Amino acid sequence: MPMPKANLIASYFEKEVIGNGVFLIKEGKTSKKSYFLESGIVRSYIYDRNGDEITTRFYSSPDFLNDYLSFFKQKPSEENYETQTACTVWTINHENVQYCFHNIPEFREWGRMLLTLNYVDIYNRMLSFHKYTAKERYLELLKNKPEIVSQIPLKYIATYLGVTKHSLSRIRKEITLSDSSM
Repeated sequence: MPMPKANLIASYFEKEVIGNGVFLIKEGKTSKKSYFLESGIVRSYIYDRNGDEITTRFYSSPDFLNDYLSFFKQKPSEENYETQTACTVWTINHENVQYCFHNIPEFREWGRMLLTLNYVDIYNRMLSFHKYTAKERYLELLKNKPEIVSQIPLKYIATYLGVTKHSLSRIRKEITLSDSSM
């Protein structure tokens, strides 16, 4: 009797426990693995033209993460992906991903779904910078990813929202004051 597809796919992943402050993918290096985040938080960031760190995304469990362009094109990444807490991840290397895409139709469909969800996330984030205020973006982050707001330093959250740390402090104070007046 053949192995169930989910078990077959899972057999290509390896579990890793990774400490805080570890780079999963480093700028200038080619991504060799994809990661399923079972627990913990990872931040991706770039350096802007002034040399300042700009957070591009937060990943929290359960989430799938990778620099897809670097991974699939096997070219150096332009971002850093660093653990912000201790993390448990399930990894799959490039060769196994390629094998699974070519040999397991369910894996291929799952991959398409992940790419689509990633596109939707990037698209929504782009629109949010044009449609919503920084306060509205912060409230959305607080609603959808409260673990980020409670565990990540304000300086990283501020760059993710496109504001200074001082502006984010004012936004948080406004929210606290409006909550306490209710």
